[in-house]
Amino acid sequence: MQTKTSKSALFPYVLWIAFFVIAPIALVVYYSLLDLHGNFTLDNYKAFFTSVYLKMTLSSFWYAFLITFFTLVISYPTAYFLTKTKHKQLWLLLIIIPSWINLLLKTYAFIGIFGLYGPINAFIEVFGFDPKQMLFTDISFVFVSVYIFIPFMILPIFNSLDRLNPTLIYASRDLGASAFTTFRRVVLPLTMDGVKSGIQVVFIPALSLFMITRLIAGNRVITLGTAIEQQFLVTQNWGMGSTIAVFLILFMVIIMLITGQKDKGGRVR
Repeated sequence: MQTKTSKSALFPYVLWIAFFVIAPIALVVYYSLLDLHGNFTLDNYKAFFTSVYLKMTLSSFWYAFLITFFTLVISYPTAYFLTKTKHKQLWLLLIIIPSWINLLLKTYAFIGIFGLYGPINAFIEVFGFDPKQMLFTDISFVFVSVYIFIPFMILPIFNSLDRLNPTLIYASRDLGASAFTTFRRVVLPLTMDGVKSGIQVVFIPALSLFMITRLIAGNRVITLGTAIEQQFLVTQNWGMGSTIAVFLILFMVIIMLITGQKDKGGRVR
């Protein structure tokens, strides 16, 4: 009786996954096998392995790596010092609050900040320098992307650090380990699950960015997300757009498998 009840309780979740996960992916795969005239073809997959799309894919991975790297470099020390503060939950909330603001609004805010008549150029002019065009550059794209993803990287790392058993750190120091050795051999390995989670929530979306590339980079940066948008909305080639989406899904699955979590001890439960 209990087994039947548990199976019936799973039915809504199975239905949800079937309609909103499996069905959309199947639809994308189906369209990837069609040409502009609706005929079955594998030419879209052949086209993806040409130099144009391979360069675009490598470029997407490169920018996603840069965004993830700089986000991690900023977020890990920030999360560590947050765990040492008195009102750590309040400080964490203040960091998370900007993520509640609409992404488009934040992007337009940076357009004003980096613009020729923005506050940065106004500050530069005080020292006698001519205003510079900071928009539509690789640096501005990476900077804005890092700012947007920082809260999503800090949160899982903060949770891992906050659950770390402090007696392990005390034991390491009592046994003569330096602060750096303690961090390298104790703290970092035990908080690696948080780092992996942060990498997942930053690297995977960074692969498919398209709005920021449009508004901040001015199409100087072409990612997989930008290519999908162009194929669907500009060239109306749904087959090629779906093919890029299929490979993007595969890349996401591979990244999730690589950064999969394995539970470790040494945490306060």
